[in-house]
Amino acid sequence: MTGGAALRVLGALELVTVLVLLGNLATVHHPGVASAVGPLHGMVYLGVLVTAVALARGRHRVWLLALVPAVGGLLADRASRSAR
Repeated sequence: MTGGAALRVLGALELVTVLVLLGNLATVHHPGVASAVGPLHGMVYLGVLVTAVALARGRHRVWLLALVPAVGGLLADRASRSAR
């Protein structure tokens, strides 16, 4: 798996996990969902940041976009593809 593909997958997973967390908060607010998906979202967020820094190659825009919560991975992937 290339770095760009990894960033794309991690970005999508980051968005899905935050949507699950927000959906849980807006509906049933089950603590089990939050305790399972919360740490997963945190790990995915860190994975997005590490992957974006590895792909940045001196372009600050890529890893700065990765800092945006929920959609940062997808934005960083788009920025890294447009810069190639």
